[in-house]
Amino acid sequence: MTIKQAQQAIDNWINEHGVRYFSELTNMAMLTEEVGEVARIIARRYGEQSEKESDKNKDLGDEMADVLFVLICLANQSGIDLTEALEKNLKKKATRDSERHKNNEKLK
Repeated sequence: MTIKQAQQAIDNWINEHGVRYFSELTNMAMLTEEVGEVARIIARRYGEQSEKESDKNKDLGDEMADVLFVLICLANQSGIDLTEALEKNLKKKATRDSERHKNNEKLK
């Protein structure tokens, strides 16, 4: 699925099942909540904190998909083509950071 297809699929889902988009403010709060769930799993699974028994069966991919879903909702309701935005962002990074990471001693 391309990003454009994902944006369309989510718009279709919202129109068929979700009644309407939540407000941008509500979706921003939901995005923050979903990112927090991803952070919790990563902190416990890969960080120093012990993983709670209730978290061991959590699907990190599913939680990341929740983040992507809400992010795409925000893009759709803001009129942002994420394919164009990502392409533009990658060009910016390629120019701005073309040598930055190669010269970072911490990455060697």
